[in-house]
Amino acid sequence: MLHIINVIYKVEAKLKSKNYVFTGLKIVSWIIFVGLCIEAGGLIVNFIFSLTNPEVIRNLYQKLDLSKMYESSKLAFYGMYGFALVISILKAFLFYKVIELVTKIDLTKPFSRFVTKQIYTISYYTLSIGLISFVARKLADDLQYNGFEIDNLSQFWADSQAFILMAAVIYVIASIFSRGVEYQEELEETV
Repeated sequence: MLHIINVIYKVEAKLKSKNYVFTGLKIVSWIIFVGLCIEAGGLIVNFIFSLTNPEVIRNLYQKLDLSKMYESSKLAFYGMYGFALVISILKAFLFYKVIELVTKIDLTKPFSRFVTKQIYTISYYTLSIGLISFVARKLADDLQYNGFEIDNLSQFWADSQAFILMAAVIYVIASIFSRGVEYQEELEETV
């Protein structure tokens, strides 16, 4: 009996230490989310101002001076800026889903439909970011080959391959969680 109580205390202590880890994850997720929202918001505001006042293009958010591209080709400017904007917004949505996951997960029963759905959603957002970044990078390379200066924008899609690989890993984790939920439901039905 004393041994069982000892095991219960050890498990409880591990869960409490994991709560500290999850609290840390929540804080870091919120910080990243706020930063990504600020970035996306800055890009949106600059995009709106660039539509109404093209002189603003010289002083875009994060010191993106795309005035030469705008003067050469408005289509190239709006296309590349649109890619940067979409990628930034998707990254903010991705971390919103991460925040939902780490705040609503029940550590005593991690295998649930909600957790599985959130992990699948996170993998889809990650894959979308990776694919859009990859397409944007290839188009930017073509534009650069044709004489456009786009070095300032490369920060938005530099990690496209990492996002695609990360999406595959997250999808595998989601599949494992999905099987875990199925096994847990089967176990509950038999008991």
